[in-house]
Amino acid sequence: MFRSLRFRLPALFLLGIVLAGLVATLIAVRFFQSNTRAHAATELRAESAGIAQLYQQKAGIGHVSLASLKLALGSDRVFWVPAAPEGRLLAGPLPPLSASVLPQTAAGAPPRAFDFTVRGVSYLGVAQPVNPGNVYAGSLVVAEPESALRARWLQLAWELALAFGIGIPVAGVLVIFLARRIAEPLEALAAAADEVAVGHYDVTVPAHTGAGTEVDRLAARFDEMTARLAESEQLSRNFLMSVSHELRTPLTAIRGHVAALREGVVEDEASQERSLEVISEEAVRLERLVGDVLDLAKLDARRFALLREEVDMRALCERAYAAFAEEARARGIEYDLELDGGAVLITDGDRVLQIVTNLIANALHWTPEGGRVDLGLAATNGEVKVAVVDTGPGIEPQMAERIFRPFWSGDGGGTGLGLAIARELSLALGGRLELHSEPGHGSRFVLVLPVKAPQ
Repeated sequence: MFRSLRFRLPALFLLGIVLAGLVATLIAVRFFQSNTRAHAATELRAESAGIAQLYQQKAGIGHVSLASLKLALGSDRVFWVPAAPEGRLLAGPLPPLSASVLPQTAAGAPPRAFDFTVRGVSYLGVAQPVNPGNVYAGSLVVAEPESALRARWLQLAWELALAFGIGIPVAGVLVIFLARRIAEPLEALAAAADEVAVGHYDVTVPAHTGAGTEVDRLAARFDEMTARLAESEQLSRNFLMSVSHELRTPLTAIRGHVAALREGVVEDEASQERSLEVISEEAVRLERLVGDVLDLAKLDARRFALLREEVDMRALCERAYAAFAEEARARGIEYDLELDGGAVLITDGDRVLQIVTNLIANALHWTPEGGRVDLGLAATNGEVKVAVVDTGPGIEPQMAERIFRPFWSGDGGGTGLGLAIARELSLALGGRLELHSEPGHGSRFVLVLPVKAPQ
């Protein structure tokens, strides 16, 4: 419980509020203390000046009496510090002070506040010189007990503590409410992640509030992640089924022809030759399938070696075109080759041929009988472009990226590796693979390679 976000989040918030409140309280009390002391000193300074002026009007030099003056003032805060050692206070509840306690004040400067103690009681006082007849007779000290000053800021401290005691529970309620608002969707996401970890991708994540908060963005990315994982699992399942089918078909043909040859079922030389041709063709088919899987693995791992050789793109396109001419004729597909000049590149010819043949094979797969497939070559602006155009069903915009994912097949047939390998190879060769398609109007795949070989 104490390690859960539901507990730790409000606890940290409340701790931060308490620390901030304590710091603010200490600063406020300290400031109030300083301000109270300065204000008291100002009041004492004004009062001492008034008392000294009144005393100077009524008293003479030497023997003086403050009794009537103190009774009129009604204050026990007045002390007398005589200038002469024999001077004394004739009346009053407190004894006179020694001159040693008075602070040194520069000529013309206002009297300074100072602290002193009488009979165990601490005071804050201001000493005002008494100069009847322009002769210094002593000082009148007007003082206030420190306990009175302390009572002022203690009152403030109690009021702040009361406000603090009311504010903390209110803040605690708000913090707990906000912490729940944050923790609940995170806990739901954690529970959903646990489900995904055991392979259950059809999980329910917290509903998005639409406010664009971090939790909303996390939930949205989680939705995308689970969708991708579910799709990846489905693609992997489809791939295993497709590969199993693709492997089983040639293996079955090879096994059948080998058994026929071994058992002597095929006796004439022409039939034996035909069986050997079928075995060879199916072996090549198996080799191509295994090669596709290995190529994809190498591309994903970035452990792919490329040759650097001179490649005649015109001759390469003619070779790729010829490889599918018979298939196009058998299906009644109009199949044309358009070579707009030629170019010689420093690249890996076998890999370029693999890309082009993958594009032609994909175009023939999706083009219906009686349709059209064109292979074209052009060189412009320092680039060589090989275009494969078909009159198939076209590709929806939302599917334009998906068709290049490994193991994905639009009709569930094949391994779904051809276009994925073609795009990865084009990038490895320093080029790119472009797609231009409109639903119902066919597709155009363009392999773009730089004339200057990439370093």
